[in-house]
Amino acid sequence: MAGVGNYLKKHSEALVKDVGIEAACTLTGRSKATLGRYYSDAEEHADRFMPIDAVAALEGAARFPHVTTALAELQGITLSYDQERRNSEGGGINSDVVALSQRFAMLMGEYSQSIEDGIITINEAKRLLRETTALQRVLLDMKLHLEEEAT
Repeated sequence: MAGVGNYLKKHSEALVKDVGIEAACTLTGRSKATLGRYYSDAEEHADRFMPIDAVAALEGAARFPHVTTALAELQGITLSYDQERRNSEGGGINSDVVALSQRFAMLMGEYSQSIEDGIITINEAKRLLRETTALQRVLLDMKLHLEEEAT
């Protein structure tokens, strides 16, 4: 359970940072300290998690549903957005392929740099996670464009 808890806390932190701490406080009606406790990895906060109403409020304002995606991934579920909730406007398959290759190149660059000394530090892992999440967003946009063209 500790691994799952840490995974959810990291995605809760990403959600708050996506929205911005001040905006997150306004949207949830909670203080910076309270929000910080929800994603703190300190032992005394190990059993604290962000309430679902706060997650819903923040994900409504975020660019990406970090916590919902994390919960789905833990259950082996793949999410698909409806027409009203597009991640980006315009583009199309060709621009998606270009973005995909660029993001993959950035991920491989980060990986190469991280593994140079044979150890991936926590900061390097965070950078790799950011690049992986960005790559996931590009793939989601590509999937949406392909679904659009198939109908």
